[in-house]
Amino acid sequence: MSADAIEIDGREGAFEAHVQSEQKVEPKDWMPEAYRRTLVRQISQHAHSEIIGMQPEGNWITRAPSLRRKMILIAKVQDEAGHGLYLYSAAETLGVSRDQTEADLRAGKAKYSSIFNYPTPTWADIGIIGWLVDSAAIINQVPLARCSYGPYARAMVRICKEESFHQRQGFELSMALARGTPEQQAMVQESVNRWWWPVLMMFGPNDDASPHSAQSMAWRIKRHSNDDLRQKFVDQTIPQMEFLGLTVPDPDLKWNEARGHYDFGEIDWAEFKRVIGGQGPCNRQRMDNYRKAHDDGAWVREAALAFAEKNRKSDSRAAA
Repeated sequence: MSADAIEIDGREGAFEAHVQSEQKVEPKDWMPEAYRRTLVRQISQHAHSEIIGMQPEGNWITRAPSLRRKMILIAKVQDEAGHGLYLYSAAETLGVSRDQTEADLRAGKAKYSSIFNYPTPTWADIGIIGWLVDSAAIINQVPLARCSYGPYARAMVRICKEESFHQRQGFELSMALARGTPEQQAMVQESVNRWWWPVLMMFGPNDDASPHSAQSMAWRIKRHSNDDLRQKFVDQTIPQMEFLGLTVPDPDLKWNEARGHYDFGEIDWAEFKRVIGGQGPCNRQRMDNYRKAHDDGAWVREAALAFAEKNRKSDSRAAA
């Protein structure tokens, strides 16, 4: 074995001991290249999801039924943009630029959460996204605040606080509809029927089919398996459904006293694969909108760069 190989083995052993002892890895620390690549993939995908996730709700801002609802929705969409910026910044600490990660998304090389490829045809969808989608996001993301990579973990602290606020807003809106007119009750139930299974898909494939989970958990990037997180979501959400007088479209759902958990039906994994493969109801629409926004905003980026360059030259002359 060469001296270089021995040195790398020693570094990897020290790295494994470091993460197993629950210490944070910081940007200037040595890390295995596979660990860095895993984080770049996960953090950039997370950032892309926040940015693309603005679209399903953003198109309801002008159609919100009251000024209060409009203000809430504007604030939420603004928060999602901020989350994307935090996460792009965290990815940059791993040596990838925001320009590159965004270019990968535009080119179709990077993915975002499958949930954002579904349409929002009714106002009830805004409540269900806030309640169910953000509940699932919180269950996924709270453990990430203990991620072994420091910048990612610290970004998640604020993101999770804001997502919790979004979840309460979504539940409040869903409750208002569930306790409203018969038409409103029917609208929110229909929305639940459409979103239930896509939300369960948010947690990713079953553990035995997930290519990344085991290693991510070994590195303390993830803390819980996909199936464990999905079960937690079901157990937490069904009592809320019952409180609102709503049902989920799953004939196999039942409480299992022996397990102390709800049993639920099998997810349509063929649909999941179609959606993440680019064949979902709104994949093309979401990406077309994203690319158009990027192209339309080129003049803003160019003006900002020109202004920054002008100021730099002015400061240089003043210093001289």
